[in-house]
Amino acid sequence: MLLTNIITTSAILGAALAAPAPRHHQHQHKRDEVTTTLRNAVTVVVNGAAPTAAAQPIDESAVLNNNADAATTPVTTTLAPANTVAQQATTPAHTEETATSTTAAAAPVSTGGSSSSSSSNVGAGGAKGITYSPYNGDGSCKSTSQVASDLAQLTDYGLIRLYGVDCDQVANVLQAKSSSQKLFLGIFYVDQIQNGVDTMKAAIDQYGSWSDVDTVSVGNELVNGGQASTGQVGQYISTARSALQSAGYSGPVVSVDTFIAVINNPDLCNYSDYMAINAHAYFDQNTAAENAGPWVLQQIQRVWTACGGNKEVVVTESGWPSQGQTYGVAVPSKENQAAAISSIKDTCGSSTVLFNAFNDYWKADGYLDVEKYWGIYGN
Repeated sequence: MLLTNIITTSAILGAALAAPAPRHHQHQHKRDEVTTTLRNAVTVVVNGAAPTAAAQPIDESAVLNNNADAATTPVTTTLAPANTVAQQATTPAHTEETATSTTAAAAPVSTGGSSSSSSSNVGAGGAKGITYSPYNGDGSCKSTSQVASDLAQLTDYGLIRLYGVDCDQVANVLQAKSSSQKLFLGIFYVDQIQNGVDTMKAAIDQYGSWSDVDTVSVGNELVNGGQASTGQVGQYISTARSALQSAGYSGPVVSVDTFIAVINNPDLCNYSDYMAINAHAYFDQNTAAENAGPWVLQQIQRVWTACGGNKEVVVTESGWPSQGQTYGVAVPSKENQAAAISSIKDTCGSSTVLFNAFNDYWKADGYLDVEKYWGIYGN
């Protein structure tokens, strides 16, 4: 992410330079994936000249939220990502940045998938859907009966999002879901696209039909994590779309990334059939749990605007941790999780897939010790 801010007081600059660099969160969704904590490096340029001493870390949110009343020499701060893809034309964005107020045309409530109206996407669960991972606390695969027991608790949701094809999860969830539920399937490993499609097709042929599938995603937060350029994401989607069509699927194909990755890399708007984004108010640090819904809606509007109003936007992850460290005004607790989920449902539930069905004890504690504790239904 390349972010340039003009700061009009030297006093603000001095305060900002003394603050720590922000850290950004990245969910891990596979048992062998490592949670990454990213930092922004800062170069400060005064009157077009680089400083003689090495620039100190700067708190991005402190700079963005200060009001500059005095007119002094403009100072430009340039925040560059700590990790980039080699020979990549675009800059990878990082997961959750402070969402400053943005004036944008109101985005239409997204339907995504094949549904014809957003209201039809909200079941008794109050949201478009919910995410699900088929792993025990020790990282082993859940059995067919365990998956069935889990899915029995999720019948209020019309859409179940999966991240991969391992652990027979496509077959097991197809057998366990109700006839009215749809699946948001995922190909996690972009170097195994054909294998992912073949695994999906085998499960579909035995336990259902492609009409059970709302959407197929390729990769998760690839640009945000610096794992691919926007052009590479486009190639992955094209490869998957072709393989899926050959397998008999003709529905939407997307690549999920964070809201800020799309805003900073609008080329991503060219590839997915609709924009699938992850957005978590907790990592904004300036948003309390009860305001999570309006914050998520703002990110939907920002992405819709970044894509020129030409693509529908679906939030494919949004939730709140029940345990972990306090981050600004964001406090993890069961009570705050319930407040955040309620706010999201009330504000933009028809466009949001809630994260996550159950706690993921197989994960590392992660940044701010929250990675394990997003489960809405506990264990």
